[in-house]
Amino acid sequence: MGYFLTLVALVVALGVTWRYLGSYMAAVFDGRVHFLGFVERPIYRLLSTRPDQEQTWKRYGGAVIVFSAVSLAFTYAILRLQGSLPLNPQHLGAVGSALGFNTSASFVTNTNWQNYGGETTMSYFSQMGALTVQQFVTPAVGICAAIVLVRGFSRKNFATVGNFWVDLTRCLFYILLPMAFIAGIIFVGEGAVMTLAGTATIHDVLNGAVQVIARGPIAFMEAIKQVGTNGGGFLNANSATPFENPSGLTNFLSMYLLLAIPFALTYTFGKMVKSVRHGAALLAAMALLFGVWVGFTSFAEHQNNPAVAAAGIHSTVGNTVGKEVRFGDTTTALFGVASTSTSTGSANGAYDSFTPIGGLGLLTGMMIGEVTPGGTGSGLYTLLVYAIIAVFIGGLMIGRTPEYLGKKIQAREVKLAGLAALVMPITVLVLTAVAVSLAAGRAGPLNAGPHGFTEILYGLTSQGNNNGSAFGGLTGNTPFYNVIGGIDMLLGRFAIMIPCIALGGALAEKPVVAESLGTFRTDNAMFIGLVVGVILIIGGLTFFPAISLGPIVEQLSHLRFF
Repeated sequence: MGYFLTLVALVVALGVTWRYLGSYMAAVFDGRVHFLGFVERPIYRLLSTRPDQEQTWKRYGGAVIVFSAVSLAFTYAILRLQGSLPLNPQHLGAVGSALGFNTSASFVTNTNWQNYGGETTMSYFSQMGALTVQQFVTPAVGICAAIVLVRGFSRKNFATVGNFWVDLTRCLFYILLPMAFIAGIIFVGEGAVMTLAGTATIHDVLNGAVQVIARGPIAFMEAIKQVGTNGGGFLNANSATPFENPSGLTNFLSMYLLLAIPFALTYTFGKMVKSVRHGAALLAAMALLFGVWVGFTSFAEHQNNPAVAAAGIHSTVGNTVGKEVRFGDTTTALFGVASTSTSTGSANGAYDSFTPIGGLGLLTGMMIGEVTPGGTGSGLYTLLVYAIIAVFIGGLMIGRTPEYLGKKIQAREVKLAGLAALVMPITVLVLTAVAVSLAAGRAGPLNAGPHGFTEILYGLTSQGNNNGSAFGGLTGNTPFYNVIGGIDMLLGRFAIMIPCIALGGALAEKPVVAESLGTFRTDNAMFIGLVVGVILIIGGLTFFPAISLGPIVEQLSHLRFF
């Protein structure tokens, strides 16, 4: 009963957020919200820009690359110099070069993949001054890229798509900072740790044992971890530890926060293109797939693990291996799907201990492009890429030039959309093939056979989709996986984002074509079904052979026991 009440409460909360947060974000990016003008103006003067000084898509994309490159160098420098910087009560030394590259690439790409234990590797300064800073700015960059694509549909005969520095500033100060601050207060109130006092040492008077407990400024990092669909935790156990996720309320709040902005951006899209019906159609496609994935993953985790059942052990509480008893099997599955269907990657359980089909739910949620609802910004612009491909297919079916919101979808737009859609699967599959072909790659997984293959596939899929969650069995902190993972994350972020920004620029230059009787509708159930079909076909055709070698064959291999 608690699981279903959680689902209902989550749906209601997200429904309210979709309407009001979505409308508010549209107002922010339209320039109608400026109560912090006294904060904005000095920043614009420092950057030598103005809100009315717009950029072409090339300059906008160039600003994204320059800002991200500087962020990468800044983060890497802090990690490498960590031993000489303040706020280091653990007296930790420098982070290694390969791990530093992987971690910097991870946090700059909104992936937050962690090949380290935060409490044993990172100082307070590194956690706050490098990693938490990136947890604010990288989701803002993703939202900015999505807004460029939205402006491509909302404008006509425009050579410009906005100003990156203005969009970034407004996103930070009007959206992410307020939401993270309020959420952080709630986390602290519920008991999440927030201190600079260093570790705590406990002496057990009964046996004389000494235990050192890691502490730190955790609660507010936890807030932006979820709000920005980041997922990088202060502690190695992430949201499974009560220091980060102390209660049922914070567990619910975590799921709500990581879904709130991605879902609400569809309403922002509808408001900015002046057709809420089109935003609702995108929402319906997201919600349909998300609901199906939650359903079969939760069902799988509510069953006995087939390997445990084969040993003659039967339970009525589902697959509880690797799960917090505070949350249970189905709520952990819900959290996992919410995390892997966005680009969050946070975890309140051990995903490596899910059943084969439960793990399949987490893995395929990423493989279909993380559009259900996807990350902050990245979910919307990836879904719009699929929508453009769906429009193109629909136009071919009725024998007309495809149109979406009055914009003709021609060769240039289809090429850019196709590139953005195929970068991730090509990158993930090629790098997975490299990993399983080399001894350094095969040394990573803990398990042999199909489960070991799934650990490699999951890790590279997670990084290529900028998700950050992991099957705990993969040893990723090796030179091979640090380097290959960093490349995976950078390609998965910018080789998709830049074509989407270019697509926004191409669409903004186009005029709006009036609707006619032969126009293919893009706000009805048929279009929603077509978009869902395109998502499943692209994900299914590219990844089905790989998942057949992993979770599917693992599940089928257990049938011999029954």
